[in-house]
Amino acid sequence: MKGCKLIIGVLLLSQFMACKKQEVFQEKPLVSLTQYVDPQIGSVHGRWFFYTPAARPFGMAKLAPHTNGYNSAGGWGPTGYDDRHTSIEGFGHFHEFQIGGLVFMPTVGALKTVPGTLENPDTGYRSRFDKTTEHAETGYYSVLLKDYNIKAELTATERVGYQRFTYPKTKETHVVVDLGHKQGESGDVTKAFGSIVNGTELEGYIETYPEYVKFCDPGKRVKMYFVARFNKEPIATGSFIDSIQKQGALKTEGINNGLYLTFNMEQDDILEIQTGLSYTSIENARLNLQTESNGKAFDVVKQESKDIWNEKLNSIVVEGGQEKDKVKFYTGLYHALLGRGLANDVNGHYPKANDDIGQIPLDENNKPLYNHYNTDGIWGGFWNLSQLWSLAYPDYFSDYVQSNIDYYKDRGWLHDGGANGVFTNGVQTNFQGLLLASAYNVGIRDFDVKTGYKAAIKNELEYRGRDLGNGKYDLAYFVKEHYVPYKDTIISNGWVFNFGASHTLEYSFSSYAVAQMAKSMNDTASYSKLMAQAGYYKNLFDPETKYIRPKLEDGTFIKDFDPMRGWDGFQEGNAYQYTWYVPHDIAGLIGLIGKDLFNKRLEEMFSNAQKSMFGGGSEEIHSFSGVEKLYNHGNQPCLHDAWLFNYSGKPWLTQKWVRTICNEFYGTEPLHGYGVGQDEDQGQLGAWYVMASMGLFDVQGHSAANPTVQFGSPLFDKMTIKLDDAYYTGKELVIETINQSPENHYIQEASWNGRDLKNNWMFHKELMKGGTLKFNLGKVPNTNWGVETMPPSMSNTK
Repeated sequence: MKGCKLIIGVLLLSQFMACKKQEVFQEKPLVSLTQYVDPQIGSVHGRWFFYTPAARPFGMAKLAPHTNGYNSAGGWGPTGYDDRHTSIEGFGHFHEFQIGGLVFMPTVGALKTVPGTLENPDTGYRSRFDKTTEHAETGYYSVLLKDYNIKAELTATERVGYQRFTYPKTKETHVVVDLGHKQGESGDVTKAFGSIVNGTELEGYIETYPEYVKFCDPGKRVKMYFVARFNKEPIATGSFIDSIQKQGALKTEGINNGLYLTFNMEQDDILEIQTGLSYTSIENARLNLQTESNGKAFDVVKQESKDIWNEKLNSIVVEGGQEKDKVKFYTGLYHALLGRGLANDVNGHYPKANDDIGQIPLDENNKPLYNHYNTDGIWGGFWNLSQLWSLAYPDYFSDYVQSNIDYYKDRGWLHDGGANGVFTNGVQTNFQGLLLASAYNVGIRDFDVKTGYKAAIKNELEYRGRDLGNGKYDLAYFVKEHYVPYKDTIISNGWVFNFGASHTLEYSFSSYAVAQMAKSMNDTASYSKLMAQAGYYKNLFDPETKYIRPKLEDGTFIKDFDPMRGWDGFQEGNAYQYTWYVPHDIAGLIGLIGKDLFNKRLEEMFSNAQKSMFGGGSEEIHSFSGVEKLYNHGNQPCLHDAWLFNYSGKPWLTQKWVRTICNEFYGTEPLHGYGVGQDEDQGQLGAWYVMASMGLFDVQGHSAANPTVQFGSPLFDKMTIKLDDAYYTGKELVIETINQSPENHYIQEASWNGRDLKNNWMFHKELMKGGTLKFNLGKVPNTNWGVETMPPSMSNTK
């Protein structure tokens, strides 16, 4: 249980031994690593929650400029910020999956209460800006609003947003507060309330009905609460509904509405706003504000945020290598620590469905024992995010798992996408059982294992009561018929799903992961059922074409089969891409395809994929631009492919192609940060780069009871990973490379703590004991290294 994290007591050692221990294990000084983080990378086309520079790791308060956040359209909506845009419509506070709102905009001159457009900023309060005046770093953002000559600055604590506006001399200074308009992908506003109280405070809430909630959790709402405190009292106030203004009003309630405050400012006067946020109540928003701001000035919070980011980044210190690769590495690590945000208040309250409030247990200082998080679906995140979290941030991974277990207690199911207690599953597979099992498998076990195991078993075996909210709506076919058929599923709002083939593969994979946990728990009955399900992927293998091929309900393969056709039985991919999707049993897949054809296809795939920048070279800028290609690095289903050569007897090709993807798919520009405008998706592509550049990856996503880690070609001279002694016996894992250079892609030899390694993999638990993993690199492949024994798969492991 989480209570195990509390320190019950300490053994008193002699002063001599204590001093000696301090001398031996003294913490190393922190390295300045925030200098390598560039929030603008990949910001041309990112998700709504992607670009939030004024935030702390996994924070609730995620402040950012909006260049296109105001949303009257449906679907995903605007991304919030696009580096190509040249005007800003305001600064938003809430940025999570299906959550967004509370936008402040400082203005000067005649009052306007509609934002205007990118094409014509003068039609509203939107302001132009020059890129030369814009600055973003970890925990801070600033820009000069050119039309008003106002300097805007943003920073944040975990739950409090800070805004600082420096004005020119004027009596017509306004702050427009947009409450009632849809922001980004947050969904239609069904009710927005705001009230100016105590002269200098603004309190209220915003209620929305996001698109994914509509079909995953019909009727539920997402609520955001706030209390904003101004350092000056306004000389006038008012409310508005779009362009209709009501002077003197102190309150507003409805939709398409907001408030404005007018101030009298001298030259270079500063208006500072501190805003406490909450997902449970106005009272808790005020408590969060009082607790975390606590009289702290803007610059103090800005520096604290930078220090906190630097401490988190110091969990992995890289040395040597190219400067641009350090920028890619630490920006990727930054994104992996940003994507999923706090949902609970400082007193441990967290949102549940139907406006209920949950309570996280508190420690002796009345602080929550762990945290709750809002989250997009994990889907393929176990191939990068969870591996990175388990390696360097196991405490966060543990919290993330426990958060979902609490969700299970509240709703009866694990979620695969949650916003304030409601289901927002966008992928429909629900990999949270696999994720939970993977945490257990690597030794992270200070969550409620008993309840978590029960939830994971239910997630893989129980088909009754499944729907779009808890995912796996078609699990009954998988359990009863041993595959999910090629069949349209029409959703009430017009959405049509036909993903039976990819779901069959995914359910097989997650069944294997939970089976491995069942084995460790000595649950032989569940283990047998789940291991049988883990092999159901074979039921869709076509021995004629040697591809995974969708089947109709009558058991026959579909006709007119084109393995390159996207979205036809496969979610966000095609048969060519998904045929590789048997991560738990690559040995079994090789046996079906044949080793020679397996390698031939894999080699041809990467040679051809390089021509299209591995799926990221399309002129069409979106994350699905590679769905009908051979390989699509911009989306989760393909992210393990380059590592498959480690299983097929050609590990030097894993070394070659992983290194090449790091160099060519990933960039350091706003457009070419992740392919050309592809979707970073809550840090999962950045996390892949971090793992790949260290030369570590597990194709099985830590789903095995005794997980392995396979090797690639590291990009740096030395990498030091600080191991958390609450979970692992080792102090640190050091990865060293000899002959590191851009030309040297290939491992010539390797050693672990001085012992020669013959294989291209190791057991995870051995690495977590700490020590030095050393690679000697060269320009020419050593085809004799790493081929003694292939990494374990389901088919070659007892």
